[in-house]
Amino acid sequence: MLATFALAPFNHLLRSESWASKRLRPYAGKTVRFCILPFLDINLTVHASGELLAAMSCATIDTTITLDLGLLPCLLAHDEEAYRKISISGDSAFAEELLRISKNLHWDMEQDLSGIIGDILAHRVVKASEDLKQWHNKTIRNLSETLVEYWMEEQPLLAKSIHVHGFISEVGALRSDVEQLEKRIEKIIR
Repeated sequence: MLATFALAPFNHLLRSESWASKRLRPYAGKTVRFCILPFLDINLTVHASGELLAAMSCATIDTTITLDLGLLPCLLAHDEEAYRKISISGDSAFAEELLRISKNLHWDMEQDLSGIIGDILAHRVVKASEDLKQWHNKTIRNLSETLVEYWMEEQPLLAKSIHVHGFISEVGALRSDVEQLEKRIEKIIR
């Protein structure tokens, strides 16, 4: 039941992006185990059409893909670093193909919404969501810059780069002076 619910949107994307289904067809009959720790553990089999189906309970697992629940938002945002944190065991070629497809699948939300609420409203909803995302990113960036400036100017917790570079050069000069002093001391002792 859970597998069917999880598969519906993924298969919808596969149907809308025919290239993805074509890339999965050579793996027809292979079964993948998806583990999203600690909540989800489902087995899926590639159908001859290139879609994914819930696997039979007796199916042999060809590959296992394991990830933490916290990685899901990063994966949905197509964060390349998140893909490196996914654990793969078994048939790595099959798993890599699944991950490659998931990286390149993109949902055309406007197209899907237009069938439900109409073209104009769908366009406006998508535009509003993009504007909201940009506003969110800009707000986070502005807040970060403000906090950095506050911690550097008002409540100095962070050092300015010019002060750090000055400190590093002073340490280098001190190190050089200490080495010269050690050489002089050795000369005097001899």
